[in-house]
Amino acid sequence: MTKKLNKPLLVVEDSNEDFKMLQRLMRRMAVQNPIYRCTNGDEVLDFLYAPESSQQPNTIPKPSVILLDLNLPGIDGRDILERLKQDICFKKIPIVVFTTSSNPKDIEFCYQKGANGYLVKPMDAQELQKTVQAFVDYWLESNTLPPTE
Repeated sequence: MTKKLNKPLLVVEDSNEDFKMLQRLMRRMAVQNPIYRCTNGDEVLDFLYAPESSQQPNTIPKPSVILLDLNLPGIDGRDILERLKQDICFKKIPIVVFTTSSNPKDIEFCYQKGANGYLVKPMDAQELQKTVQAFVDYWLESNTLPPTE
């Protein structure tokens, strides 16, 4: 199956260690999608709402998928999820929550606010690899997204 190489992925993750592990796993899986990273909620809003002219030299396309941590400094992932799913410009972008929280209240809240998926970060390296592989297989390879404006 061919990967959708031109479709950017936005990873919202404040932990450098978790982000580096995610990058390493995706490289091993031959993911070639451009990966952008934000480390807090304010950065996400700046990234997505920045006027195109400020994204020079190249215009950054809207992400095809957002992998969102819940527990972020400043504006947290719950608020980001809620804001983006209420915004006509961004509500079609799938948001997959990727967090250490397995709290049923967090899971329920995220799905009520429009999350398209909820993945709990496993502590075990092999389980993490399986989880990331499942994300890549579905969201970056198999899933068909609606057309974007």
